[in-house]
Amino acid sequence: MNKSLCSKDLYCTFLRVTSQRYSALSLSEVSPIDLSHDSISRWLTEAKCQPKDIWKEAENQVLSTSGVLIADETILDHNRSKKIELVRWQYSGTVHDIIKGIGMLNFLWVDDKNSVCPMDFRIYEPKEDGKTKNEHFREMLKLAKRREVKPEAVLANSWYSSLDNLKYIRDLGWNWVMGLKKNRVVNKGEKLENLIIPEGGLKVHLRGYGFITVFRLVARNGNTRYYGTNIENITKKEMISFVRKRWEIEVFHRELKQTCGLENCQARTSRSQRNHIVLSVLSWINLNYARKKHNLTLYRQQWNTIKTAIANQLKYELTVT
Repeated sequence: MNKSLCSKDLYCTFLRVTSQRYSALSLSEVSPIDLSHDSISRWLTEAKCQPKDIWKEAENQVLSTSGVLIADETILDHNRSKKIELVRWQYSGTVHDIIKGIGMLNFLWVDDKNSVCPMDFRIYEPKEDGKTKNEHFREMLKLAKRREVKPEAVLANSWYSSLDNLKYIRDLGWNWVMGLKKNRVVNKGEKLENLIIPEGGLKVHLRGYGFITVFRLVARNGNTRYYGTNIENITKKEMISFVRKRWEIEVFHRELKQTCGLENCQARTSRSQRNHIVLSVLSWINLNYARKKHNLTLYRQQWNTIKTAIANQLKYELTVT
């Protein structure tokens, strides 16, 4: 076997076009150049793909458009894995339970035309760096500020609306729109769930921070959620617009997992997993570019890749029977 190294282009293209198998063995079986699966595995262990590679792809769009910065985490499900270094027990909002997986905090840019672009990410593994999710969050905000990102607002769920985080965003000179838990204490010891909040929002005092505006939004299924912001004179319509934009990161996470093999790497080392995650995000960026250019969803692009082979196999099966 030729021991030529794999490449980012080859690996990313493989992630884009395959929809079933994402292993080094599978890539070696279909590679246009003669590569052994050991060579691919070795390359994945030795490569140095980093979150800054994603910023290189995102920089032009982020700095040339007006938009919001959305933060949220997702858990890469590895419930059956026993020896992958980054895997740990943690809570998954998708399954509403504790599972074994890799925690990934993402920053997503959504511009005024609802064009989506991943900006940055961090892997939550306190055994490696000793950092909490909130510390990663603030470090990523600091880096975004250094990169001269100017969001209309920072959007996140209630996990990231701690007092330290809100004050940090304010100190950066940015606005924020965050989910708040119903038992969040405001004013003189009152809980949000016990307040009468009018349609146009209510100004309250958040101890240690100052005055903010809160809204109570009720979904069609009856679920009640509370949102706060430091934006002055914000209307309910504007608040709902921000909340809807935050949903884009949920779609992004789903597409990453379903079309780019984000959860499907079985390599054991931390470096291999981190490289695979970066390359999965880069694959999504390329798929998203094709979506905008050709008006094709990521799922349609995958189907277009395999439908000819399926049609030929169907014709063959019907002929021989």
